[in-house]
Amino acid sequence: MTRLLDVENLTLDFDTDEGRITAVDNVSFSLEAGEIMGLVGESGSGKSVTAKALMKLNASNSIYGGDSKITLHLANGPVDIMSLQTAKELQVVRGGAISMIFQEPMASFAPAITIGAQMVEQLLIHTSMSALKAQEVSIEMLDRVGISDASTRFKQYAFELSGGMRQRAMIAMALSTNPKLLIADEPTTALDVTIQAQVIDLMKDLVKDFGMGIVFITHDLGVIAQTADTVAVMYLGRVVEKGPVRQVIGNPSHPYTQGLIKALPRLDDLDSPLTPIPGDIPSPLERPDGCVFSTRCSSFLGPQCSVDVPKFTPISHDHMVACHIYQQDQQGASK
Repeated sequence: MTRLLDVENLTLDFDTDEGRITAVDNVSFSLEAGEIMGLVGESGSGKSVTAKALMKLNASNSIYGGDSKITLHLANGPVDIMSLQTAKELQVVRGGAISMIFQEPMASFAPAITIGAQMVEQLLIHTSMSALKAQEVSIEMLDRVGISDASTRFKQYAFELSGGMRQRAMIAMALSTNPKLLIADEPTTALDVTIQAQVIDLMKDLVKDFGMGIVFITHDLGVIAQTADTVAVMYLGRVVEKGPVRQVIGNPSHPYTQGLIKALPRLDDLDSPLTPIPGDIPSPLERPDGCVFSTRCSSFLGPQCSVDVPKFTPISHDHMVACHIYQQDQQGASK
């Protein structure tokens, strides 16, 4: 496969009335064309902030770390996203080479403008199509994502569509510019399970048909297990475990990943109790020193965990974990 995206040492702070907070801390990952990568973690772990950074969509009070680097590899050469400043420069990634599906389509579509008018507008901005051609492409894309009677739906407003149809229309709008990278921010959270399955199958088909890469954000490990090729587990702004999805799900190594999996309901044992992770995710204003998960970790080793930031340690091929337990084992094995 061909490398599509490189994120290196991404750090993002926000200046607030209560002080400067760190939302993303030294995050690095790569994505290949035709690959689906899952970003997993609880609310407040930094998933959406990380994804929005790929398009520089975070609020104006955001401050990027000096070593942060985001490179999008396109056919005509690499794009250094961090160097893009003006709205015109950012059109390359905002709705051009990168599109985003937001969690709630009703908050993304303008309620007083038809679905079709919004789709045509973005094509006129990002392509050289005529209005007539943009309309044809929009209707074709609505049909492609499984919306029946697409020409009629094209003329309707978002509130006239069901939740599943709105999500499909959001996907159609995101794909109509033929992006190289699609960011899907919890695209199935508010949908019925049957519609969830349809949307997941649709996204898999689109990857095959268009060869794009997808960053899939969710808190649902079950969805990731069925959808993604690779996964990065985030906690309080840091990636704590990453690797091929089958290795991470089949052999969860970080105590946080283990806790997320234990918290999942089991259909094969309806009497088994749910096992939530103890405690709550801390406020970004009260980030723990050392390992950010140390205040909730059942495998806490002592001062080492609360003082030193753990480095990534290989578990197997491409499967990495940032935990002092494995650093300690590795150091012991090397002696």
